[in-house]
Amino acid sequence: MAMTVQDPAETTDNSPLYMQIARKLTDDVRAGRYQVDQALPSERTLSELLNVSRVTARKAIDQLVEQGLVVRKRGSGNYIAPRIEQPLSNLSSFSEQLQQRGYRPGSRWLKREVVTASADEQMSLGLSPNSKVARLERLRLADDVAMAYEVSVLPVAVVPQPEAVGDSLYQYLEAAGKAPVRALQHIRAMNAPAELARQLDVPEGQAVLFITRIAYLASGEAVELTHSYCRSDHYDFVAEMRRG
Repeated sequence: MAMTVQDPAETTDNSPLYMQIARKLTDDVRAGRYQVDQALPSERTLSELLNVSRVTARKAIDQLVEQGLVVRKRGSGNYIAPRIEQPLSNLSSFSEQLQQRGYRPGSRWLKREVVTASADEQMSLGLSPNSKVARLERLRLADDVAMAYEVSVLPVAVVPQPEAVGDSLYQYLEAAGKAPVRALQHIRAMNAPAELARQLDVPEGQAVLFITRIAYLASGEAVELTHSYCRSDHYDFVAEMRRG
């Protein structure tokens, strides 16, 4: 690894040495000097390379883990975390986005159930009072890393058996002839409360992206309401704009 860290005596940076190392590693990751899923040097290698203690090297890597730039794989090492760049102009599923970028999508199911729609769900999906809906609650994974917490709500006529939905909801809808063709999506930032932070494995209060999507069939019927809480350290949303 081509990396050097200045002696603190030779620089005006008075921060602890492990923070200086962490900033340099962060710059290297963001500059693309490391690729997704590439292993970082071990703590031992890093300490020998930079002539620092293993404790200092470990604390530097801890900083990258806390930022979400690096994930630890037990018994294997430290690896560059996945990151998704999602165009806002495309209606695609989480699984499709990951597969297009070479990641392995997955879901950790928390709930799959039929319940009575809430007032907000009735309004968003154009349902009558006391209508039943399928509610799907899960963590979305990329190469086993939690990327988002997601709750999807669909009319029970569309998803009569929620447990039949696999990793890709949109594949299920396509097979049922109910794939949406357009969607309205709202994005805002929020600070993760304690339970959400625990689910996403981030510090409480960390900024996340809160996304609400309502998807429609070609007939204009609303078929899906999804609330997604995405780790902002793993997600970039990109919009192409033209003038005139």
